[in-house]
Amino acid sequence: MLRRCGHRLLHVLGLSFPLLTGRPLFLCPHRLMKPQVVFVLGGPGAGKGTQCTRIVEKYGYTHLSAGELLRDERKNPDSQYGELIEKYIKDGKIVPVEITISLLRREMDQIMAASAQKNKFLIDGFPRNQDNLQGWNKTMDGKADVSFVLFFDCNNEICIERCLERGKSSGRSDDNRESLEKRIQTYLQSTKPIIDLYEEMGKVKKIDASKSVDEVFDEVVKIFDKEG
Repeated sequence: MLRRCGHRLLHVLGLSFPLLTGRPLFLCPHRLMKPQVVFVLGGPGAGKGTQCTRIVEKYGYTHLSAGELLRDERKNPDSQYGELIEKYIKDGKIVPVEITISLLRREMDQIMAASAQKNKFLIDGFPRNQDNLQGWNKTMDGKADVSFVLFFDCNNEICIERCLERGKSSGRSDDNRESLEKRIQTYLQSTKPIIDLYEEMGKVKKIDASKSVDEVFDEVVKIFDKEG
């Protein structure tokens, strides 16, 4: 019975995808709670990760960074997608949606399998373009609820300066001006239209991210205290 249930879950989750074969789950799909998701979007250097850390501490959400998951995967010597992810990130381009969603689903399912109460997620840096959004809607329709989009709005030059400062210690290959300018353009051309789309649906909570960390978090608290 357990084996049959495990095979059903592998089929439902698409874990035949080569990227995920090393860490299968063996739980019945009906036991998994539906994830409650907040998409966290904004330009590179807008402070998404910093604010997500504070939200986790205060409200108990689980923070999933699409970028960090991809960066970790590209370092995995057993991943056939490592070099591909590296090239996309260095060029400031968006990684194919199939890879990103597979990583996000794997993390959410494993976390919910470990704790029935851990079904609230901050997904940071996703969806980043129309392809991401279509992939999410196709794959996660009926399987996850998007509560709202938390949008950190910040001046492009401020974002670049923050990333350059971070790059002095982060070791990230894309924290340099050339890559950052490419990432900003990708954000403006691909991600901002997604934010605009959600705004038309009344699902965007916008915050001025050019302020100090504490001032930004004060605004975040107002939103989460209201939204629950």
